[in-house]
Amino acid sequence: MKSFLLILLVAAMAVLHQDFWNWRTAAPLAFGFMPVGLFYHACYTLGCSVMVAILVKFAWPAELERDAESHPGPEAGPNQ
Repeated sequence: MKSFLLILLVAAMAVLHQDFWNWRTAAPLAFGFMPVGLFYHACYTLGCSVMVAILVKFAWPAELERDAESHPGPEAGPNQ
């Protein structure tokens, strides 16, 4: 169920990225100076940041973290 909701969240953000309703208008200015399309995309970007934080919290493969911690890589050389 959790995977389904995360996939639905990503799909919803993909659909919301296509803001065809703001293409031909700049009329309502947000905060008196920002075109509505630009304001929409600023809010969309914040929403994408929240989505990525949710995905990292709930869908990050913990087994990769355990493998990386139990098998450390080679020591860094003098040039690194």
